Amino acid sequence: MFPIPEKPRRTVPQGRDGVAPPGWPREVRPPGVPGWEHTAVEWLLDLCPPDYRRYTGLRRHLVVLARFAVLHVEAEQAAVRRGLSEARADLRDVADEAVVEAAVQTFLLEDARLLGVRRAVGLVEEAIRGRRFVARL
Repeated sequence: MFPIPEKPRRTVPQGRDGVAPPGWPREVRPPGVPGWEHTAVEWLLDLCPPDYRRYTGLRRHLVVLARFAVLHVEAEQAAVRRGLSEARADLRDVADEAVVEAAVQTFLLEDARLLGVRRAVGLVEEAIRGRRFVARL
């Protein structure tokens, strides 16, 4: 009887400290470098309502703060999308067409901005949970 050869194990790159992926917020140091968590806390708190700064538990538990920030940004996205879908009907009787179109354009710009913020806050949350990113060529 012949021995059955073992299958070679696929290795997945583990990532490295100090590598920030595309979409990483410029206000936050790359994950793993000294002080990156402090910059993450400050940036995440800036995304949240000002009253969140009063809750010391959010500063002590970075993963909880990140989750709060993700949910807050997602709520902002939902509000902008609702505003966009209702803007013409809600504003047509109180503003002229140019003002309504300007409001629609503002909603579209904010929606695009929040899309980038949502990606960034998601990346920060992943890094807080231990993910490290790999530099790509």
